[in-house]
Amino acid sequence: MTSTTASDAAQPKGGIARFLDTIERVGNKLPDPAMLFLGLLFVVGIFSMIMAQFSFAEIDPRSGETIVINNLLSADWLVKLMTDMVKIFTGFAPLGVVLVAVLGVGVAERSGFINAALKAMLKFTPKKMITPAVVLIGVISSVATDAGYVVVIPLAGVIFHAVGRHPIAGITAAFAGVSGGFCANFIPSGLDPLLQSFTESSAQLYNADMKINPLNNWFFASASCLPIVATIWYITDKIVEPRLRKNAPLADDLEIDNDLQTTSSRESFAFRVAGCIMLALIGALVAIAWPHESVLRAPAELVEVVLPSGEIVFEEVRSLTSFAAPMMQIIVPLIFIFFVIPGVVFGYLNGSFKNSNDVVAAMSKTMETMGHYIVMAFFCSLFVWAFGQSNIGVLMAMKGANFLEAVGMPAPATIVGMIILVVLVNLFVGSASAKWALISPVLVPMLMQMNISPDLVQAAYRVGDSSSNIITPLMPYFPLVVVYCQKYAKNAGIGTLVATMLPYSIALAIFWTLFLLGYWALGFPLGLGASYVYPPAL
Repeated sequence: MTSTTASDAAQPKGGIARFLDTIERVGNKLPDPAMLFLGLLFVVGIFSMIMAQFSFAEIDPRSGETIVINNLLSADWLVKLMTDMVKIFTGFAPLGVVLVAVLGVGVAERSGFINAALKAMLKFTPKKMITPAVVLIGVISSVATDAGYVVVIPLAGVIFHAVGRHPIAGITAAFAGVSGGFCANFIPSGLDPLLQSFTESSAQLYNADMKINPLNNWFFASASCLPIVATIWYITDKIVEPRLRKNAPLADDLEIDNDLQTTSSRESFAFRVAGCIMLALIGALVAIAWPHESVLRAPAELVEVVLPSGEIVFEEVRSLTSFAAPMMQIIVPLIFIFFVIPGVVFGYLNGSFKNSNDVVAAMSKTMETMGHYIVMAFFCSLFVWAFGQSNIGVLMAMKGANFLEAVGMPAPATIVGMIILVVLVNLFVGSASAKWALISPVLVPMLMQMNISPDLVQAAYRVGDSSSNIITPLMPYFPLVVVYCQKYAKNAGIGTLVATMLPYSIALAIFWTLFLLGYWALGFPLGLGASYVYPPAL
């Protein structure tokens, strides 16, 4: 695995392989991600200064006024950047999420608890099913917001390495599942009501009485899961991993316990006790969260329900999965607790921890590995802030949406064009909610005029948003995944990850678009209270 064989080197490379090699070579010649974000910060400043001299006709849907580009190099904006710099950095959402979760995961990893859990899992998982298992877990992990990025992706690398496969293939497969399959899930999540709220408000610009069900895409999102897993599985095993074996030799000084086959009696006993404690913690959480009056549920709200008889009634609902629910807001602390407590118990019983100093040392060692990410996060947070404040991203989104409206294509072609637009906008505006807030007020009413329902428009948005998440370095967690890869291949960089993720992105964009068109053609329901046409057929 660590070297390229002579026969591999002698084989001529096809056009796709040469294309990906070029992307990797060029991408890896870019500066360190931290310096790249710093450079992009200056680029945004210069473009904002130039573009601020012009007037634009596009309307900002957030304010209802024409878009104005802010000159970030003006004295006022430079002062604002300097005065808010600390707040911008400490308020960068991925930073706190990653550091808090990694503290708990680090204790569980260095105590040996995670290795013991992987040994138990590998006893029951056939080697050939490792890839789909990792991808499916990644897809489902989106229910727990950012948990997949700090738990599933790094563990996937460990699992692949343990069974003799390329660990970066595991990392990228999990990344494709977590981020590329972000908008597909069997389980409703906080993303559903979030997108629905923007879709409904945009639809009401055309029809003030329009109502959208929060689960209007649930059936489509659920139906997408297994085909997406199969697509990522094929890309991983047939394209990505063979290429990684040739192009990404593993570091010689890997400090990873690759023995996941043998287990001592002491380790087995410690794992059983720690595992029971973790199950008890999960059981306690379920018991607290399940009651309708649970403090972990969102405040009560009335939801419109259509009975089989056609009668419309309103039911009081207190959701566990909406972003307003405390349950969704404590996911990261729960990750910390659910890993650190079993990890400490396992460590004491297994002998890897002798006292509390060992626990603190485990946390400290873990934090040492995050130094590079913290530096990248600092410059990334400044760039993301500057790009948002400049309004350049808003202008790009609005111009794209207006162009799509002006073309006036048939309905299926318009849906495909919309997906392409979302893919392109996603390269510059990473947040799913921010992006939909910007373009939904244009796209939803426009397509309603073409008799396309808001439910179908939202489903198309989900396809485009997920497909390109995994290839944009501007995505907040992208630098973290680069760090995961560098654990196994020291020379891995942005180019390595972009070139590796590009086949996933292209395959997901094409397949998922075709899947949506086929799903639409067959007339399968998109979700609860959803339709394909506007006004809905009675």
